[in-house]
Amino acid sequence: MQSSENKTVFSGVQPTGSLHIGNYLGAIKNFVDLQDNYECIYCIVDLHAITVWQDPRTLKNNIVEVAAAYLASGLDPNKVTIFVQSTVSAHSELAWIFNCVSRMGWLNRMTQFKEKSGKNRENASAGLYVYPNLMASDILLYKAGYVPVGDDQKQHLEITRDIAKKFNNDFSAHGGDKFFPIPKPLILPVASRVMSLRDGTKKMSKSDNSSMSRINLLDDNDLIRKKISKAKTDPLPLPNSQEDLRQRPEAANLINIFSSLSGIKKEEIIVKYSGKQFSEFKSDLSDVMIRELSPIRDELIRLKKDKIFIEKVLNEGRAKAEERALKVIKEVREIIGLW
Repeated sequence: MQSSENKTVFSGVQPTGSLHIGNYLGAIKNFVDLQDNYECIYCIVDLHAITVWQDPRTLKNNIVEVAAAYLASGLDPNKVTIFVQSTVSAHSELAWIFNCVSRMGWLNRMTQFKEKSGKNRENASAGLYVYPNLMASDILLYKAGYVPVGDDQKQHLEITRDIAKKFNNDFSAHGGDKFFPIPKPLILPVASRVMSLRDGTKKMSKSDNSSMSRINLLDDNDLIRKKISKAKTDPLPLPNSQEDLRQRPEAANLINIFSSLSGIKKEEIIVKYSGKQFSEFKSDLSDVMIRELSPIRDELIRLKKDKIFIEKVLNEGRAKAEERALKVIKEVREIIGLW
């Protein structure tokens, strides 16, 4: 039975494509902020990545890049556990068990599968369909009490909570009652959801065909300035209130990014730039972005070359994660009657 003071946090990042500021502000920066007050387990979720086809060499390189980005952003391997999901086989084993606990109706309601499979749903992988069960396995394998989530991820946490409740209920007479904690969301700041620089109504994405839609963590300073200067806006001056931003998604997105990177409240940014043209604002945003991201970029480039150190961090993280995971999976086997 879990203590009411469960301070374990679990989360992860997929190693697909070049990391961008959406990944940094929406996930990694928050990971860093949590590491001093929670017991944090941060995974590189490569099993999630292969729900759609990945080039094997590129996938391996991307795993190294995510690990390097974690460290370059300020995660301390002495404080947190960092590892690659597939190196702890209990993730896959518990995911299969949850395939047998989860209900088809729950999975059919998942909007992410509908979005990712699109019109070609019949050709989508079975892995993409049962993706939420693997995510539940990731979280519950470490009996995490909290999961940092944005608005677009709440549905995945809800199905994890449903799976935990059903498992506990189904096996309550066999030692399963209250076995899995019901994880709670750690709601991330609204500004952490970064939208495309080309369309303020769409989330910034690695898969967007236009590289101008995102600021990659490896972009040099000149490229950052170019992308910000060409970011889509509207012909009006900057607004004088947050209310005015509701119908101006591109302006709202840039102000959110400015606020998230600088730590300055959106209200203060609006007061400073109200009525001014976007050219001045974009120039200052580029300065802030370069100041905050260039040290991370430089360290990321350095760490990507130091594969011996990256492997050491990941191997030590795997050992810590596996020690915890094997205890839980052993108990799960006993509870459900596996040999």
